[in-house]
Amino acid sequence: MSEALHLLKTQNVIRRFEVRYKRPVESDLVILDDMMYMAMEQREENLFFQIINELYEKSSIILTSNKRPESWGELVGKQGIVTAILDRLRHRAEIVQMDEESYRMRFRPTIFNPEQETIR
Repeated sequence: MSEALHLLKTQNVIRRFEVRYKRPVESDLVILDDMMYMAMEQREENLFFQIINELYEKSSIILTSNKRPESWGELVGKQGIVTAILDRLRHRAEIVQMDEESYRMRFRPTIFNPEQETIR
């Protein structure tokens, strides 16, 4: 009985995963926010490559990152995976680089001291 219950639970998890995975993969536009915020483990690197490869030439991708693509190699262990990911992302891409202060902080520069807050 315990094996049967485990199998049923596993089936339920797999079904939920398939439904959640299907949505972005079949979308016309996928937005990935805050990419390369933290270093990736090897398994995460491979999974990220798989999703980018799945979306490649099927969907439009908007990607935001606080790191320049040239520094992604520092956060991803294998240079080959970084090269393959960037190759797919940069192909037919429009890159918009913003070297300004954070938009989140633009109107709230003194978040820890609201009395000194200024409005621009």
